[in-house]
Amino acid sequence: MTRRTGRRPSAAQLRRDASEGSAAGGIEGGRFQPLSKQQTAEIVDGAYGLLENTGLSEAPDFVTERVCDAGGKIRQDRLLFPRELVEALVHQAPSGFMLYGRQEIHDLDLSGHRVHLGTGGAAPMILDAETGRYRRSTLRDLYDAVRLADSLQHIHFLSRPLVAGDMPDELTLDVNTAYACLAGTTKHVATSASNGSTAQQVANLCFEVAGSAEVFQQRPFLSLNVNHVVPPMRMSEDAMEVLQVAAENGLPAHCNVFAQVGASTPVNFATAIAQTLAEALAGMVFSWIINPEAKVICGPKPMIVDLRTGAMSGGGGEQALVMAAAAQVARSLGLPNVSIAGASDSKTPDIQSGAEKALAVTLAAQAGSNLVTQACGMHAGLMGVSLESYVLDNDMLGSVMSSLQPFGTDDMQMEAVHVAVTEGDSHFLGDEATLERMNSDFVYPAIANRTDFQTWQEQNQPQQLDLARDEVNKALANEPVSLIPPEVDQQIRTKFDIRLEC
Repeated sequence: MTRRTGRRPSAAQLRRDASEGSAAGGIEGGRFQPLSKQQTAEIVDGAYGLLENTGLSEAPDFVTERVCDAGGKIRQDRLLFPRELVEALVHQAPSGFMLYGRQEIHDLDLSGHRVHLGTGGAAPMILDAETGRYRRSTLRDLYDAVRLADSLQHIHFLSRPLVAGDMPDELTLDVNTAYACLAGTTKHVATSASNGSTAQQVANLCFEVAGSAEVFQQRPFLSLNVNHVVPPMRMSEDAMEVLQVAAENGLPAHCNVFAQVGASTPVNFATAIAQTLAEALAGMVFSWIINPEAKVICGPKPMIVDLRTGAMSGGGGEQALVMAAAAQVARSLGLPNVSIAGASDSKTPDIQSGAEKALAVTLAAQAGSNLVTQACGMHAGLMGVSLESYVLDNDMLGSVMSSLQPFGTDDMQMEAVHVAVTEGDSHFLGDEATLERMNSDFVYPAIANRTDFQTWQEQNQPQQLDLARDEVNKALANEPVSLIPPEVDQQIRTKFDIRLEC
């Protein structure tokens, strides 16, 4: 029990290092469970039933051969996955594993309900800060977004946020996307590949950065987002090639399924989750058949459609709820999982954007989603990115992670209350415990304004969007420095067509 010191700290003392307050990634979520145990079991049973009785169409020969050798079947040109095969592979899969950064501080523990928040979206457009209008994004825009995200403490990993629209072909796009991400951040990177051939080149690039394939495979700092199914229940040959390359080369893979509820799945939420889970498991099973040690992440992602227009609507309460439920179902199988939250329908960093993102990210985190992508920066239903939003959303992400912080009753300070009201000044601002825990237990926003009204007026009523734009300009004003060592970078440029100058 800490006694009060009797000294009231100065304002400077109370503000000391406040900007360093951080809720690190990896805090346990899982306290929000929208489904009962029975409902969860029914959804899992429905997914297993779809795999066993309906199966997937358009399975490539190289997939069919592997799955059938392991016990799968072909019926009416559909590849069926027997329940016992799927259950056995799910049972033997690790309930958690690590994704690594190029610095240990950025390592991601995907066990239990540990939560990590990141970028994502692969948007084709960027909101230009100077003109206020959307334009096609470029490789330089991607690199700038990565550099900015690298500097923001509550963004725990980097999933490709933008498409480099100025690349001439798929190979150049995929290799330069991976390069720009690795050059701009030491956080874990998730990117994508168009087919097996470009995936192999991305793997080769990673091996060059790491020093060798063996070194990379010990601490894989890049994973592949793979949308291996075209709902409903139809395989993508190119994407299945990517899964094969990932499993063979030790690259972790996100088995993602983006289904549109009411369009490519039935409108019933539980059925939509069951279908997307079945589709995700199909890719995971294939990966485990190739390599039982393959690191694959379960990504059932049912997306809500505004049924008035048929357009995707990522900002409503229904989206937040169904994604949290999908994360709960994946975690019930002991599978590391990834979800989407933050796909705001708003076109600019405004109240709608903040409200939609905060709701969706909070529910996904509280449900215990291991990786939450698209958690920041995204607009227009994943069609656009705003760099200012990364700065603004960083505050929001810190608050979300802070809301996961556990607390208990083992360090209650009842004696301190007694002393304060009977002997002291009836406040606790001078307590050693207050000073010690002001940064460990609290997260302070960088942009959100907590000053009093008079101070705000005296500061000419600063607006958050203007402050965010200033922070973006400061971050990008620094001379770009590649985070790939110069000698390694030079060697890479002799082997790959690298278009980024930094």
